[in-house]
Amino acid sequence: MNPVTFEITHVCRQSGARTGILHTPHGDVETPMFMPVGTQATVKFVSPEELYALGAGVVLANTYHLWLRPGEDVVAKAGGVHRFMNYKGPMLTDSGGFQVFSLSDTRKIAEEGVTFKNTLNGDMLFLSPEKSIQIQNKIGADIIMSFDECIPYPATREYAEKSMLRTLRWAERGKKANLRPEEQAIFGIVQGGEYEDLRHYSAEKLVEMNFPGYAIGGTSVGEDKPTMHKMVKWSAENLPYDKPRYLMGVGAVNDLLEAVSLNIDMCDCVLPTRIARHGTLMTSQGRLNIRKAMFKEDFTPLDPQCDCYCCRNYTKAYLNHLFRCEEGFGTRLMSIHNIRFLVKLMEDARTAIKEDRFGDFKTQVLNEMKFDERGF
Repeated sequence: MNPVTFEITHVCRQSGARTGILHTPHGDVETPMFMPVGTQATVKFVSPEELYALGAGVVLANTYHLWLRPGEDVVAKAGGVHRFMNYKGPMLTDSGGFQVFSLSDTRKIAEEGVTFKNTLNGDMLFLSPEKSIQIQNKIGADIIMSFDECIPYPATREYAEKSMLRTLRWAERGKKANLRPEEQAIFGIVQGGEYEDLRHYSAEKLVEMNFPGYAIGGTSVGEDKPTMHKMVKWSAENLPYDKPRYLMGVGAVNDLLEAVSLNIDMCDCVLPTRIARHGTLMTSQGRLNIRKAMFKEDFTPLDPQCDCYCCRNYTKAYLNHLFRCEEGFGTRLMSIHNIRFLVKLMEDARTAIKEDRFGDFKTQVLNEMKFDERGF
């Protein structure tokens, strides 16, 4: 029996977008949803208690980083990642593949796995599909991911096909290697670069392996927005309708809304906390740079439409002051706001779907935000 199951609760008559419930060993969460990223078993500057208050459901942790520090055995001895970081909701771990393949200068890919240099001390390490699942089994998240290769954009068709076929073989090996199938659900990952037929083939073969859920990888790696959206569409077309779909590494507003349109149920990204550290904020009127001098004496809330702790209690002038003084409290407040902004965006999307008006909602949000080409 799969430890993670999915239930579709409503399909929007206007747009075809859907809502659902993801049932996990650590609770049920509504979809579509945005998942904050806690790379090293912590969402940067935000406590688990604050995550609950923000309405976060599933939180991610990073296999590669936890493998290096403190080590998967330490996490296992702590009782698993939930107890280790004191997060009581559902959790997901990535495979470590994205981090490994970003080390293009130091890694060597073979059928067995990937050899690469430890970014902390320079030691040579080896990660295979079996090793990735073994580490994730010890970390103990509710959802674990197949080991895959995230290829760069652009890539030749020859390389994309070779990589995709190897990722399929790795997916099969990883599924067999999962020693906790009744506690941890493993998702397969669709790859294939910017090639429609390769994306279709990848999805078809993964479905034959009968995973409890499916992810779409290899997007948001430098391609333009229309290309990215096509890659997501092609990947989703051959996935089973009644299983959860997870678009990896996407957090820009227009991308999230496009994903919902394509019946994607789960999205994650480091974007909200990363840009907060640089003073960039997502608001209902678009992107805002709190560093600007124009906010020095602006005593209005950051976003009057936001219900987060930051917007209910502090002003733009105060955030401007904190950022200029390099005070950590400012980064905390801005991280809280950005995470809540995306969580609430998906809450509002779910409401619009249930009221059969998601198409109108999507158009309205995109018109009001006046975002730039990155979609903030």
